[in-house]
Formats: sequence, structure tokens, C-alpha cells
Amino acid sequence: MNSDKLTVRPEPVEGFARAERGDFGSARNRASTSLSPNGIIDVRADFPGLLNADGSVWHYLDTAATAQKPQAVIDAVTRAIGRDYATVHRGVYSRSADMTLSYEAARRRVASFINGAESEIVFVRGATEGINLVAQSWGAANLKAGDRILLSTLEHHSNIVPWQLIAERVGAGIDVVPLTGDGRIDLDAMALMIDGRHKLVALAHVSNVLGSTLDAPRAAEIAHSVGAKLLIDGCQAVARLTVDVAAIGCDFYVFSGHKLYGPTGIGVLWAREEILQAMPPWQGGGSMIDRVTFAKTTYAPAPTRFEAGTPAIVEAVGLAAAMDYVAATGLTRIAAHEAELVRATRELLGNINSVRVLGPDNSSGIVSFAMEGVHPHDIGTILDESGVAIRAGHHCAQPLMEALGVPATARASFGIYSDASDIEALGRGMERVRKIFG
Repeated sequence: MNSDKLTVRPEPVEGFARAERGDFGSARNRASTSLSPNGIIDVRADFPGLLNADGSVWHYLDTAATAQKPQAVIDAVTRAIGRDYATVHRGVYSRSADMTLSYEAARRRVASFINGAESEIVFVRGATEGINLVAQSWGAANLKAGDRILLSTLEHHSNIVPWQLIAERVGAGIDVVPLTGDGRIDLDAMALMIDGRHKLVALAHVSNVLGSTLDAPRAAEIAHSVGAKLLIDGCQAVARLTVDVAAIGCDFYVFSGHKLYGPTGIGVLWAREEILQAMPPWQGGGSMIDRVTFAKTTYAPAPTRFEAGTPAIVEAVGLAAAMDYVAATGLTRIAAHEAELVRATRELLGNINSVRVLGPDNSSGIVSFAMEGVHPHDIGTILDESGVAIRAGHHCAQPLMEALGVPATARASFGIYSDASDIEALGRGMERVRKIFG
């Protein structure tokens, strides 16, 4: 990685042609990604949310919860909800046709981002809805009494509760894969546990607490060795890892747009086409039908079958713009950038005797820690007073907290805009915590 300034400014394309190409970034404010002298990506100026109302810098270290939005995404959303706005799929007037092109171009953009097919992309409200869709559609049609579902200790509640609901409904059971000593899903243990009773395996690609990364292709091989399907929760992966669903070999992949620098209210379910086409509809309403009569209703093919009602038009366009922004920077560069920040943060916290740093040394963009005698909420409050935003709590992963032997953790998580000043501010704040609590 060189230290020369690198600027990526795709040629602006307006109106109909922009929608045709799936070019969603702002012509005026596109992702200008530059490198600082030490090789760290410097794009803070693209993110207005990193400044407080008084113009001071906000050290935002909660990207694992939700990412700040670049101006390119804000501009794309503003245009889509303003001058370009119309409904999709229904109107015969030209603006509706143009908006339909933009919406479907967003689907193509998502497909290319994860190396899937356009016909395999279902827009949902977020990963939570995507997992529930699979559980209530595929699960209801394919799981029966006596079947088993395999999860892991580190899963987010959104990848636990939907499976509990369908398991209770059909009489299936749930097994849990343990973790290795450094907080990874133990695939050796998984290979010994899994058998022909297991029909569905659901695992996080990157842990939202520990930042540990799953060997997803191996997980797919293990699942498929007994005929089970594999669902991957990619919420923490898509913003920092190159995701190739074909190379992974999974059957379902879900993620949320707002963790990928896009809007809230939009997410993606990818499923293999033959699986998706065989799944029954989950929600009924407009758009997802072929023909409705009081005697019988027939349904549209997938993915339309799973997008009942007026879709999240603006949000889909914003998500595509976010993907353009991330692609302009490069996921390999983003991963390297965050790896250096993680290394520095783990070193900083490791030098505080009372702090226990959790997860593997090479965690992906996330550092969770606990301080002896100090509740994480107190750490978060004091850091907030110092202008530093972290997460404190169980992070929707209570079974993992129990396994770690802590009620909660403090978590610093990084994004494309994070830099050394954030770590320095975290260090100053933690010194204040230490002085206050002795």
C-alpha cells in the first residue's frame, strides 16, 4: 500500500443512464479515498456525522452497531426521496419507470457485491428479517419433529430466537457448537457433533462481540457432508471482507445495510436460486402475487414472492450507493486499515493491568474488553464525557456473555473512517476511568 493520495471519481452519469448502470454515488460528492502518510485510509471528511454540533470531533467507535453514512450515500438518498421519487413496478409514467430501473439496478449491485445472481437477492428490512424469513418459510416447509438445528455459542440473538420459534413450532431441537480458546467457532467440534438429523446450520461470519472470523467454506463443507443447509449471518463481514457466496458454498447469506454505511430499514437475503424458488411465501400482500381471486391466489416467482407491499425504494438506492463507496475504497484496503487499528487498540488496552481483552488477536474490526471492578456501562458513560462513543452491554449475545463469564463487555469497533486519533482519545478516556475507579 503506497502513501500517495488515491482519488477514485467515477464519471458522473445522470438520470436514466445512471439507473441502467447502477451508478448510485453522488456526481458531486463521490467517494474520494485517500491515504495518510502512514498508509491509513483517510476519509473522515466524507462523513458529516463525525462532527458534533459545535464542530468538535466525535470519536465514534460503535460501527459494529451501525455505521456512519458518507455524503455520497446521503446525497443518493436525498435525490431518491426528492427529485427522483416515485413508486416502482406499478406506474406507467416515466418517473416511475426510471425509479423502477434504479430499484432493480440496486438489486443487481447487491448481487455483484457478493457474487450472487440478481434472481437470488431478496430485499428485507435487515438481517433479522432475513433470518426470520428463512426460518418461517424454508424452515416451516422443511423442518419436522426430530430434526436438529445447529448454532454456535457466539451467535447474535437474531440468529438464535428465530430458530427457537420454528423449532418449538415443528418439534425440532437445537444444538450449540462451542468456541475455541481464542473465541472462534470450533469447526473441529462441529464436525464431530453434526449428523444426519441436522437440517440447518446457522453461523455468524464475524462475531459482533469478539470479531472472530468463521472459516465459512469449511463450515459449508461440514454442513453439506450430512445434507444440511448453511445460513451465514454476514452483518459484521460485508463491510470489511470480500464476500463471495459462490466461493463460500453456503445456501443462505444475510446482512443489514446500515452496517455497510447504508440506510437503516434495508437488508439482504441471498439464497441459492433453486432453494429460493421452492420456498413458499412468508408474508402476503401487494406485489408478491400473480393473480388473486377469492377462490385461490397464485404467487409471483422469487424474489418478488418475498417482497410483499411497497418496497424500501429509497433505502435500496442508498444501499447501492454505499456499496459503490466501499468498492471505490476496496475491501482489501479496508480490512488492512482496520487490522492496524485493532492491533493498536489491543496493545493499548493490554497495557492496562485491570483490563481483559477478549477475542483473537486478529479480530476483524472489533475489540471487546472488560475492566476489573468497573461495569461496562460506567466505562461507556465516562468515555462519552470524553467525546468517545463505544458500546457497553451484552450486545444481543447473552449466551456468549455467560460463556465468557461476564455480564457484559465494553466494545470498540472500527469503520472505514476510524483513525489513530480515535485510539488516542480512547486511551485518554480509559486513563480517566482508571483514575476515577482506582
